Amino acid sequence: MYGNLSEKPLPTRGAGRRVLIVGDDPGTVELLSTTMELAGFRTGTAGSGQEALFRLGEQPADLVVVDLTTRDLGHGSGYPSMPAADRPPLLFLAALDNLDSLAAGVGTGVADYVTKPFRIAEVLARAETLLRTRGEGSRTGAPRYGDLTLDDTTCRARRGRRTLDLTPAEYRLLRHLLVHAEQVLSKEQIRRHVWGEDRADNAIEKLVSRLRRKVDQEDPPLIHTRKGFGYWLGH
Repeated sequence: MYGNLSEKPLPTRGAGRRVLIVGDDPGTVELLSTTMELAGFRTGTAGSGQEALFRLGEQPADLVVVDLTTRDLGHGSGYPSMPAADRPPLLFLAALDNLDSLAAGVGTGVADYVTKPFRIAEVLARAETLLRTRGEGSRTGAPRYGDLTLDDTTCRARRGRRTLDLTPAEYRLLRHLLVHAEQVLSKEQIRRHVWGEDRADNAIEKLVSRLRRKVDQEDPPLIHTRKGFGYWLGH
């Protein structure tokens, strides 16, 4: 059951949003539950995938954190019996050898992952990014700019009739640029949204360069640099 936090003020970071933590390792579950509650989230726990589905039926969650080593999860990573409209975003805790089993939607605003052994600061940062992206999507619908469209239900980006083959980081960046079309985003804003942690400026420059090559194969170019300020999407 979710803790009753109504008797004390909530820290602003989690803003009282509900997180279901799925895992059968008591130490991992306790660490996540304690630190996320201290960060202002309200947490519930489930020891298996089936229990998680039952608890989500009882009490909707804003985010689900899933330890992929949980016994009954196997190689699946979705919601086998939950309507799409009721599905909160997923944050996976994955060992490196689990990464190939993750769904195609990872890194797109529908789901993301943190590799184990994880740092709690990265878990919190990725959780915030998923929740923020979900909120942006609910306000704006499917992001679109001219012939550039993004479909979060299928996790695909297209320019005209051409499907863009994007990595998770490229997808996160493109979605952020689309949601904030015609606005200059600083490297710090991009760094925080795409990775949730510190990265060198050249890593951001390389990411933007790769995305630009994939998006701007047609005219007019859409991704631009405002030297000394950052990057923006527009005509």
